[in-house]
Amino acid sequence: MIRRLKYGEYRLYSRKVDPKTHKRKNLGTFKSREAAEKHEREVQYFKHHV
Repeated sequence: MIRRLKYGEYRLYSRKVDPKTHKRKNLGTFKSREAAEKHEREVQYFKHHV
């Protein structure tokens, strides 16, 4: 899940909520949306191919 921050960057959050903290995990902050989407694809690949 990608959200745009106030100062123009994009942050990638996990899709599921962490049961302990009831928040989504921060999976990285990126300058552009394209970079965040690329990293999200890499994360999904890693989750299904390891």
